[in-house]
Amino acid sequence: MAPSAQSTDQIQPGTLQSGADIFVQCLLNHGVDTIFAYPGGASMPLHQSLTRVADKLRTILPRNEQGGGFAAQGYSRSTGKVGLCMSTSGPGATNFVTCLADAKMDSIPIIAITGQVSTPVIGTDAFQETPIVEVCRAVTKHHYLVTRTEDIPRVVKEAFHLAVTGRPGPIIIDLPKDVQLRQIVPNYDPPMNLPGYKPERRASRKELEQILELLRGSSRPIIYAGGGIIQSGASDSLRAFAEKAGIPVAMTLLGLGGFPNDHYLSLHMLGMHGTVYSNYAVNEGDLLLAFGVRFDDRVTGKLSEFAKHGKIVHVDIDPSELNKNKKAHLPIHGDIAQALQDLVRMIDARPQGSPPLTQDLRPWMRQIDTWRETEPMRFSDRSDVILPQHAIKRLYEILRDRGRLDDTIVSTGVGQHQMWSAQYFGFNKPRTWLTSGGLGTMGFGLPAAMGAQAAHPLKTCIDIDGDGSFLMNVQELACCFTEKLPVKVLLLNNQHLGMVVQWEDRFFESNRGHTYLGAGLDKPPYPDFVTIAKGFSCHSRRVTDKDDLDEALIEMIDSKGPYLLDVMVPHQEHVLPMIPSGMTVRDIIKA
Repeated sequence: MAPSAQSTDQIQPGTLQSGADIFVQCLLNHGVDTIFAYPGGASMPLHQSLTRVADKLRTILPRNEQGGGFAAQGYSRSTGKVGLCMSTSGPGATNFVTCLADAKMDSIPIIAITGQVSTPVIGTDAFQETPIVEVCRAVTKHHYLVTRTEDIPRVVKEAFHLAVTGRPGPIIIDLPKDVQLRQIVPNYDPPMNLPGYKPERRASRKELEQILELLRGSSRPIIYAGGGIIQSGASDSLRAFAEKAGIPVAMTLLGLGGFPNDHYLSLHMLGMHGTVYSNYAVNEGDLLLAFGVRFDDRVTGKLSEFAKHGKIVHVDIDPSELNKNKKAHLPIHGDIAQALQDLVRMIDARPQGSPPLTQDLRPWMRQIDTWRETEPMRFSDRSDVILPQHAIKRLYEILRDRGRLDDTIVSTGVGQHQMWSAQYFGFNKPRTWLTSGGLGTMGFGLPAAMGAQAAHPLKTCIDIDGDGSFLMNVQELACCFTEKLPVKVLLLNNQHLGMVVQWEDRFFESNRGHTYLGAGLDKPPYPDFVTIAKGFSCHSRRVTDKDDLDEALIEMIDSKGPYLLDVMVPHQEHVLPMIPSGMTVRDIIKA
């Protein structure tokens, strides 16, 4: 038997170890406690090593490598730590491509480990060979093809450093089978070799004083807060800064939870499906403080018209984002958490009698309150059907009223249900909202909830999903059951690709271009998700009557194991408000 991976302080100097054991030991040395891994021929040595450290490192077997990749994201997004996933070569590795592209777009630190054919046959089109590093070069922050067993400790050390420093992102490590099998005496603390990589920068006092100077001249400031607030751990500092300055906060889809939803200064989500009042405020503001954002098209609409009435301050850890999409009057390259901490300290240190931080903001807040009162989030509820907005709102209210909200993590797939969840489920804490933002990947919800549940076994992890998205990774119900991950699925089943249907209705005269998912309008719901869930040994139930919804939601929440609640909803509902793509706040559709 090969030497087992063990604590480095127990390994005798000069002990020969296989590359696989060395790799697993490196994971342990970096504090890894969970990995989502699907085995195959090129990764078998790694799996054999993992079996010998099962008491220290939990290996969770997804039912598809993409499920494992999104589970690693769920683990990372809910903890802030690096998520780990592993596959074999060839098709196993290519199943990670979407997960890596998704993580790159949303700045999520995951490490994907892929087995590779042995080095002598690389490039010969060997069985299950793909040049996965080349395939993933554009969708990873960095990538490694390890050809020397001696390099494993350095590569792993660099991968963890790269994943979390600067702008976080995904790393791929491609590990040939012969490199895994070869035995050497390892050096577990090699120096890193990253010349020119200087990811950290602290905004200077002079730059921060310029922000305060712009604030002093502002009477209509607004904060535009993105996912960078959460990834940098800046939520508390953002709240302190906003409260001290009295500035309202609008959040991106990925920024939700970065500022409390129920706070008076919260304007909730802005952008295409954001609140009317947040979009009005951005349009009318005289100073936009853009913190940890990238001016995504789903936020800005027509770029030339976005926030054109005010000055823009943009603070971001990635200098390539500054002035990339929207030119800022004051671009600042720096870590947003440190910048906000320093701003709060500078505000607190102001001498008594200093001029106010801003102009009188009372008229500005009165205007915002008027917009909130006249243009609230609303939908026309019905008694004859269950509207998806109502189902999400009731889930939120039940969890809140039962004191469960702070211990709940919500993930989603992509589509209408995702936007309604952002609109009607209030997030007060960071890392409680997991969704695919930049890439918009259907199938994300269930495995992401699975990863979050593995990281937080005592929390309630709920995937709010649509039937189209859910079906793309439905196989992970098997993982939830066998791994004892009690994920809940609130399935809003409208038998259609709802968001595409909405665009068909708005822009293509309701001509259906293959967006119906059922088996016939006169047939029962298809597929039968309740039966499918039971086939995976998961609890399940279908609800069609609005009067049964609350009781069914409580049953789902209180279930001890994985549970699927199939809620039938009409497909005619639209996500509103809506700013059509490439248009402006003046074109907002409210009904």
